Formats: sequence, structure tokens, C-alpha cells
Amino acid sequence: MRMRMTKRGRRTTTAAALLALALAVPLGAQALAAPADSSPTPTADQRQAPDQYEVSGVRTATERTRLSAQGAAINEVTDHSVVVTADKSLAAKLRKAGYDLTALPAAGRSADVSASAPSDYHSYASMMRAVDTYVAQYPNLLRKQVIGRSYQGRDIIAVKLSSNVAVDENKPEVLFTHNMHAREHLTVEMALYTLRELASQYGRDQRVTRMLDQREIWVIPSINPDGKVYDQDSGRFRMWRKNRQPNSGSSAVGTDINRNWAYRWGCCGGSSGSPGSETYRGPSAHSAPETRVVADFVRSRIVGGKQQISAHIDFHTYGELVLWPYGFTYNDTAPGLTQDDRNAHAAVGQAMARSNGYRAQQSSDLYITDGSIGDWMWGDQKIFSYTFEMYPRSSSGGGFYPPGSVINRETARNKEAVLLLLENADCMYRSIGKEAQYCRS
Repeated sequence: MRMRMTKRGRRTTTAAALLALALAVPLGAQALAAPADSSPTPTADQRQAPDQYEVSGVRTATERTRLSAQGAAINEVTDHSVVVTADKSLAAKLRKAGYDLTALPAAGRSADVSASAPSDYHSYASMMRAVDTYVAQYPNLLRKQVIGRSYQGRDIIAVKLSSNVAVDENKPEVLFTHNMHAREHLTVEMALYTLRELASQYGRDQRVTRMLDQREIWVIPSINPDGKVYDQDSGRFRMWRKNRQPNSGSSAVGTDINRNWAYRWGCCGGSSGSPGSETYRGPSAHSAPETRVVADFVRSRIVGGKQQISAHIDFHTYGELVLWPYGFTYNDTAPGLTQDDRNAHAAVGQAMARSNGYRAQQSSDLYITDGSIGDWMWGDQKIFSYTFEMYPRSSSGGGFYPPGSVINRETARNKEAVLLLLENADCMYRSIGKEAQYCRS
């Protein structure tokens, strides 16, 4: 998650949101999904659950990068400060280094709003049941497959959405990924919204129908099921970010999956080598099984030497941002990312941001990250890739845990952006007037 606060107004509920509400699977008590994450004695992460702090006097991208390199996960950015997640030991380290930290309200609670309970959101178990319900309801449009398993053995699924779903056709493919960071539960709701909204509107909505006829869409609702279960299923939020993979030689648990990708991994001060850090990159690229599962799936879509996936969004919270590569360098262009590549990324990104009211910018305009999925998607696979930071804009809206009452509004808010990406996916360079140069054989 990465964020910048702005002053744009809130969009109102749309008709699509009302449809989503009518189709939504009811949320009940959250069932534990086996295998359980049990430990005979408290681990370091259980003893020191992270808190959020405002760090004053951090104003520039360079200063934010320097702070992030200390091991803090930056959640929110203003012109004069940032909000970070840190455990008590890291908070003490930052204060010793001269940073001015102010503790913020507990997870899911602020002066303005709070999530009523983790049951506001689908659990991993109820998410899987919801997917099965949609597949049964729309068997000609949806197909679920297990693409691998998490460290603790939970299924990681991809759901294909297309008008001829049983056939692997020669159509542009688009991938949507969600819940890479455990505490970002609104992104799972985004995945479920996309599946039921597009499936239910096929044959009713002209744009949706055309896209399901002309595209193959893949939705991975949860990349990090172990972390999601750990953060949510105890009945209280734990502010957990990483996966649940132990680290050899350390009592600290977990790797930040979004610093673990094998493109410029650990190159540039945009991740941490400390296992206790929120942004720990792992001992090696793709060391997290969840990273390998998704990377292997993406590579499996190479047919006849050509990558079939042309565009991708990785959904996160919070901040209301549309970001594009690269994250590892402040430069707009770099090896493998030409000016035209950058301009096409920006043109489509800006169009999506106009549709949902988010802010559009290059990832590194916030601070440097390395080993991110967006950089890997473009740098390794030449897939146009975006990171969406969903609602809220700031911690005052609930931070990582906004109330369930906003779910339908905030997922429907991205319908137009999803359609825009789908419509551009056959030739992203059309957005800059260079279709003939890049997209015609």
C-alpha cells in the first residue's frame, strides 16, 4: 500500500453499486479456514503487533525512501508527513534516528470512523464460497482453477471470465490481482465485485458484453490467504501485512510479497533485508511460495512465445492512487521502459484515474520500491501494469479497515476504470496515437 492525500470529493453510490448489493453473498461469522495458523508460544510478531505512527517532517520522495529503507511500511503521504506501520522496536529505532513519531488510533479505529468487526469483510473461507456460488450461477462465463498453494497449504485460485470460458482463445488477456498484503481486505471485495458485476451484466450492458466477447479476464482474489486468515479470523484485526512464512534464524515471521519479485529485487533501497521489517524482501527473489505461484501462472500464459496477458491491475489499500512502473528508479524512463511505453502507461492510467477520482502518478513519485509486482510485470513480461490504492484517502476514513458500509460504493467506483483497461488492452499504445506503429502486423 502507498498513498497520497488529496482534497477531491467523494463519489456517490451508483446503480452498479446497488446491483452489487443485491447480488452480494451475505457475510456472517467468519469461519476459520484450515489449516489454522497456530503457534505453541507467542512469536515475535504476535508479541509486538504493529501500530501506525505519523512521522513529521518527511516531505520529499528522497526523504520518504530513506525512511522506508529503515524498515517502515509507508501507508500515507502528505506534503509534510507520512503515516507508517511499525512495531515498538522499530518505532524506538526511528526515534533514536531522529524521527518525530506520534502514535495514531488502533487498527480499524479513528476519531471519525471504525470497522464494526472483521466480519464486515469476506473471510478467506466465505470468499471461496462466494466464488463457487458465482461459478455455479454463471457456468458459461466463469471458471475457477487452483493455480497453487500458500505456505500453509491454502488454495490460491484464479477465476477466468469470458464469453467462451471453456476454450483458450486467441484474445487479449487482462489480469487482476488482489490481497497481496494481508490487511487489505477491501481488495478481496473488489475481486468479488468484478466477477459478479461483469458476469451479471453480460448480455445486458453493451460494453461489458463486448469485453467478455473480446477478452479473456483472469481474477486472483487473494494472493496471500495465510496472511488474510491471520489478520482477520481471530475476530480482531492484527494489522498484518506479510505472508506467514517463517524466516530461518529469526523469530520474525513473514515476507512482504510485494518486495519479493525477481525484477531489480533488493536493488535500490526500496525494501528491507531485516526479517522483522514490514517490507522484508525475503532471502532471495521469489522465495515466497505465493510469489512463485503467481509468477508461474503469468508465465503459463505465454503461448507460442508470446505473452497473452497484455494488461494488469494489482489492487491494494489505501490512498486512492493509480500508479505505474517503475518503482525502483525516480526516472520516467529506464532500460526496458521507453518514452512511448511510459506515455502509454500514463495515458491509460490518467484516464482510469479521471473515472474514479484517484490520483495518477509513477510509483516512485511517492518513494522507491524494488522487487514489486508492477516492476516485474513490465520489466520481465512486458505487461502494462498498474497498482490501484483503493479507499480511503487517509486514515481518517478507516485506513486499512474502513466500515463495511462503504464496500459496495467503493468497489463499484472502479467499474469504469476496469472497463477502460479492458477496452485498451488490445493496444495500449492507441492511447497515445501510435496504434499503427506498435499494434498492426
